[in-house]
Amino acid sequence: MILLNQSKLSRCQMLAATIRLSDAIHTFCHVQVLSSQFCIQSVTESDFPMSHVLNIAIIGAGLAGISAARSLASAGHAVTLFDKSRGSGGRLSSKRTDFGNFDMGAQYFTARDHGFRQELKGWLDAGYVEEWTPRVYQYDQSGLRRSTDDQQRFVGYPRMSAWSRALLEGLELISSTRIEKLQPQADGQWLLVDDQNQEYGAFDRVIVATPAPQAAPLLEPASQLAHAARQVEMLPGWTLALSFSEPLDTQVEACFVREGPLDWISRNSSKPGREQADTWVLQSTPGWAQMNLETDKADVSQGLLSAFAEVLGMDLPPAQFSHLHRWLYARPGQQCEWGALAAPELGLYACGDWCLGGRVENAWLSGQQAAKTLMSKH
Repeated sequence: MILLNQSKLSRCQMLAATIRLSDAIHTFCHVQVLSSQFCIQSVTESDFPMSHVLNIAIIGAGLAGISAARSLASAGHAVTLFDKSRGSGGRLSSKRTDFGNFDMGAQYFTARDHGFRQELKGWLDAGYVEEWTPRVYQYDQSGLRRSTDDQQRFVGYPRMSAWSRALLEGLELISSTRIEKLQPQADGQWLLVDDQNQEYGAFDRVIVATPAPQAAPLLEPASQLAHAARQVEMLPGWTLALSFSEPLDTQVEACFVREGPLDWISRNSSKPGREQADTWVLQSTPGWAQMNLETDKADVSQGLLSAFAEVLGMDLPPAQFSHLHRWLYARPGQQCEWGALAAPELGLYACGDWCLGGRVENAWLSGQQAAKTLMSKH
């Protein structure tokens, strides 16, 4: 028996310590720690010579699901993606309007892992990702000032959702379909049942790549996977998109806000391919969003606009366009380092940024790990 000092462990660390690594269930996080960075190599066909083709369902067409799907399809397996939304990309969401394109979810991504940077090079060469070099500011109790942050940032081109759609090329996606139940079959396969009671399958393997609260009920056939997902708190957020007929008189193109309702400000039109008008995206803090989850949308918009004006130190002109979106599951609240979850004897797996500490890059890496684990058990 190993005794753990719980006062020094995060919620995810304590949970990982209680999950038994038995034949019945496993958690996999095959990562090499290098200066506190994760290094997961991209999965290629040569990594796992195929014995026979598997029919695989992936629930969730966000970046983690797409990542897993591309690896499995490149190895020759038959993959079908399901998503409850009309499109794809999850929190790589963008809104197209007559007043410009707005990135409503993830604002940019970074690339720290070696394998992910190798993938990024191909995306840059293909033209559906570009580097974004904004003038970055920060705002706190001391006021507004230039930030010393020199992180290299990348965005989808000409919007974040264009990146995910490019990655879907050649993959089968069944959209506008909410899968609500996984039914194990006597032969070890799976049927998927949607909210209209329509069945899909049978499938040899299933990967659940949705936010943790949505994944938990789907993972019930593997009770400890479901238990792990239920322990992960996902934090909400409000996003307000704005377009102005004349450019605002400010040098700010991106701003980390550490005071008041706002968490992030982006001059969306400063990103490559988004130059149609002076467009802005404001994102709230999780705490403020939690307190205002059910607040009238007009009041939420006004609260964010007032905070925006305060950060910039100006009276704002009327916006020619605004759009407000509520994210119930904007980001994970814990820094879990599982990589992916697996019950290989059942053929059931789970991945997502919530399995690997948040961030866009980690969603991709978690999908890679789910695919690698699945094929290693094939």
